[in-house]
Amino acid sequence: MDAAKNKYSIIVPTYNERLNIALIVYLIFKHLPDEDFEIIVVDDGSPDGTQEIVKQLQKLYGEDRILLRPRAKKLGLGTAYIHGLKHASGNFVVIMDADLSHHPKYLPSFIQKQLETGASIVTGTRYVTGGGVHGWNLMRKLTSRGANVLAQTLLWPGVSDLTGSFRLYKKSVLEDVISSCVSKGYVFQMEMIVRASRKGCHIEEVPITFVDRVFGSSKLGGSEIVEYLKGLVYLMITT
Repeated sequence: MDAAKNKYSIIVPTYNERLNIALIVYLIFKHLPDEDFEIIVVDDGSPDGTQEIVKQLQKLYGEDRILLRPRAKKLGLGTAYIHGLKHASGNFVVIMDADLSHHPKYLPSFIQKQLETGASIVTGTRYVTGGGVHGWNLMRKLTSRGANVLAQTLLWPGVSDLTGSFRLYKKSVLEDVISSCVSKGYVFQMEMIVRASRKGCHIEEVPITFVDRVFGSSKLGGSEIVEYLKGLVYLMITT
């Protein structure tokens, strides 16, 4: 499709991101001045006033550019994407975190890579030349790298960063892949990319630097790591 006719629906799940959401919206507009896009904020009943900030942003940028599609409570990342997808009018969908760990400055590279290659999925990766992480201590780096190496060894997915959650999808491909996923939480991103690879989707990678969240606290804990290992076994059996 002609690049001029593409529209990008950027789904941003939030929970207690009042301090981050305005900045990430500003940065998206700054780095995509010539693209047709909408930002779909899926907020899971944040008690910190995230939705009020989004409503102010709607007054500034317009309700056609900033869509607030809230849910009553925390229902998981996978279902947040499904919920956002129902409201997406673009032919491409971007998924990214609201905590500034995914910098919008990489979005033009994602779009350019897709236009050059015709890829169905463009995923950000920390684990190639030019990529990396910033703000993590050694233990978290080792945990993340170890989890990724383990998954690479067992699943052979054909991508270098399985657990990243900064991606661009053709909408039709995302709808297809997401309908076959059953995992929740930390494992969801891994299942998405593994199933896409198994389906023969054309996947390209763009190096990114992942930055630990600027404001707020990380939502990754011991229970998520246990779920990751269980998910790894599940994907070994079912893919």
